[in-house]
Amino acid sequence: MRRPAKIRLAGTIAAIPLCVAVATSAAFAQGQVLNDQLNLGEVFTEQTLNVVTSEEGVSATTTAAGNSVGIGGARADVSATSNQVNSGAVTGHGVVNATGSMGTSSDVTTVATGNNGSVDATESTYSGFMVQTNSGAVTARGQVEGETAQAGDLTMATQAAGNAQGVYLENGSAGARISQANSGDVLADGGAIVQYVSGSSTVAGAAAGNSIAVEGYNQSAARVITDQGNTSDLVQASKFTAYGNSYLTSTSATAAGNDLSASNTGPLLDVASHQYNTAYVRSQAETSSYLYGSAQASAYGVGNNAVVGNTGAALVLDNVQTNEGGGVEVIASATGDTGYDIGSSATAAGNLVSGSVCSQCGGSLTTSNSQINSADVSARSTTSVTGSARSVTGVATATGNSAAFYVRN
Repeated sequence: MRRPAKIRLAGTIAAIPLCVAVATSAAFAQGQVLNDQLNLGEVFTEQTLNVVTSEEGVSATTTAAGNSVGIGGARADVSATSNQVNSGAVTGHGVVNATGSMGTSSDVTTVATGNNGSVDATESTYSGFMVQTNSGAVTARGQVEGETAQAGDLTMATQAAGNAQGVYLENGSAGARISQANSGDVLADGGAIVQYVSGSSTVAGAAAGNSIAVEGYNQSAARVITDQGNTSDLVQASKFTAYGNSYLTSTSATAAGNDLSASNTGPLLDVASHQYNTAYVRSQAETSSYLYGSAQASAYGVGNNAVVGNTGAALVLDNVQTNEGGGVEVIASATGDTGYDIGSSATAAGNLVSGSVCSQCGGSLTTSNSQINSADVSARSTTSVTGSARSVTGVATATGNSAAFYVRN
């Protein structure tokens, strides 16, 4: 499959399809898929790279999934029913130990998912019913240990999700119902210690109990009904970085009980979304650098998150969000001695929704929104400079319910 499911707040979830069903034809054809997957055992992957000197860079990808399926059609209509159930613990752990040079460009990716599903439709119509149920703990840890090491550019992505489902359209159409239920704790953790970064270092962690991504391109259209329920005890994303001397660094963490991202370019995007979260959601990003060009830490945490937009004629959005129970806590911290620009940003919300449509396309926006938050929501940002800096910034924002609907150019 071309695209795996995604946690849209932070980036792509990489997954190895365990079951793939594809319908392609030079002439028009049809495909029917029935997928039923049950995983009861523990799934564990671990990778360690021990590096002294690398000229070009270091690449480490570590992926674990309880169940994974890819379904696609190219100029062939596809109908599908998919049921994925995972109750085993899923763990992905990737570590890079470096003592010398890591080279010009390095990439460290660690992904763990209870259930992962992906649908691709190119010049075709997809109709489907997808159900994902996860009760196993899902943990992703990505680390770079380089107290005496040097790096040019460094990119680290650590992602964990109880359930992740993607629907991707290219001049296609889709009618889909997606149901996700997660009761397993989800953790994306780790960070980096590097003595000297001469280029840019981007370290990001993302965790979601349930994640849905719908993406339509090139005059596509979609009608989807989504139900997401997260009843786990914990959803946490945490990243910690420490540098001796760094040029440009960014450390971020994003955590959501339920996450929905739907975007389309075409005549219609119609979304009915229901999200329910009771988990304690924690997002924490902390960075320190003795000498720095730019050092930034940002953390974002939300009980329920829905971002929907259509670059086309019509958007219809029916949104219901309920956040209760454990609460949302977001922490961001940046510390440095001497440098130029340093800052931290912490954003927390119980429920968040946004809907937008293109005005130059004769945009029509129809929305119905209901948000209930009964949990505590907190955001804390700390920026500290022990020497001197050109600019020092800090932002902390906490909101119970947030909604934005607009017609845009």
